[in-house]
Amino acid sequence: MASLLRNLAFISFLFFAVCLPAVAHPHHDELSEEQANAPVDAILWIHMALQAFVWGILFPIGMVLGITRSRWHVPLQSAGFLLTTGGYILGHTHKGRMFLPSAHGKFASILYVPIALQLALGIYLKLHIHEKSIRPYAVVAHGIVGKAYPIIGWVQMLFGALAFRGYCRGDNLGQCLAHYIMGSGFIAYATIMAIILLVGETWVRRSGRSPEWWDSWVIMLWGIVNTFTEHRGSTCIILTGWAMAEHAQAAMISTKVHATFGYTLMLAGFTRIIEICFFAPKYSSEVDDDSTSDHTLAERSPRFPPNSDASSSESARVAASRSFRHLPPFLLVAAGLLFMSATDEELDFVADNQMDHVTYILIMFSIAFFMYTFIVFLLHLYSTTGRNAPEKKPVEGAIELSSSNIRAKWYARVPNTGRDAETSQPLHVIGEDDD
Repeated sequence: MASLLRNLAFISFLFFAVCLPAVAHPHHDELSEEQANAPVDAILWIHMALQAFVWGILFPIGMVLGITRSRWHVPLQSAGFLLTTGGYILGHTHKGRMFLPSAHGKFASILYVPIALQLALGIYLKLHIHEKSIRPYAVVAHGIVGKAYPIIGWVQMLFGALAFRGYCRGDNLGQCLAHYIMGSGFIAYATIMAIILLVGETWVRRSGRSPEWWDSWVIMLWGIVNTFTEHRGSTCIILTGWAMAEHAQAAMISTKVHATFGYTLMLAGFTRIIEICFFAPKYSSEVDDDSTSDHTLAERSPRFPPNSDASSSESARVAASRSFRHLPPFLLVAAGLLFMSATDEELDFVADNQMDHVTYILIMFSIAFFMYTFIVFLLHLYSTTGRNAPEKKPVEGAIELSSSNIRAKWYARVPNTGRDAETSQPLHVIGEDDD
């Protein structure tokens, strides 16, 4: 009961911390030249850095820890809630430069709906009540809201960048929507591809479908939302990239940036074709069992002899495959960022600051490297934390179940007559009566 009261007090604190600053900081429908060009004060810089850290890094990590049922999920998300509340207050108490009403300010208030819902569901689940009736639905809802956090944070950070620069107003709105929606679509597509290729092998094998089958579903569903993304097959993506690379723009810097975007997209398509043809793992519709899985307690059976030339060659191929499969999603992330950074307003700003297109493009690729590294880090975190954490090493003196040099005799694969042509005798199962 004391814990419940503390949680209720925490929610009340959030309510007053959010509502009071919002009343105290009205936005202006019109700005003077002095207000629009005033220096950005330290409070606003702290607000931007803090919210970017919370929504861009902390909450995605907490989401992954929640999926893996890690004990660090609750402390991390609680810290994120407190920090984002502090960031919200800072965003409404800054001085210096002022801004017109924007989607960023409106969406900031809407954000507290999923935050409050996530808090309420988390507290309810900790009470462990209504185990057979309401709780199962609460678990599903808690998971859905939590997995939406990276998308919500991405949208709000984009809104913040646009509000800070005053972009996408008036006639520029249409171009902004096209570039930011399509660019974000490329990055989302790359993230889904990375998930399937890096940590989804077991799930794909259980589904009985190839990664390309799921890939095609993603393309089709996104094409319903935006017809541009119908040009997303490996061949079509190359043609789309070629068209963007050869399409002339109003300014030279815009032509150069769009050309690099097109070439990057073409390279993503080529690497995807190479990966499918030469490096894609062989998926089977069969579920792993003792006669098919490589992850048994014993060493490899005679059907899969270790230390052979074929085994060494296969190991080298697998190592190359694991490295090469990073290229298509990374290039899609880079292409998405390049396309998002190619609006007229952004490139006019770059030209006004006398930055050449090479420097600007390299900055975008640097950001792409950081973003893809963080995506891979989250996938690695998923594979190594909580219920997916590797088992602890046995205590010294404990019995080893297997050896790296000697094949364990107490447990090994049972040959399957359906797959082993060399096996002609039926299997003898212990306990059957011999006739």
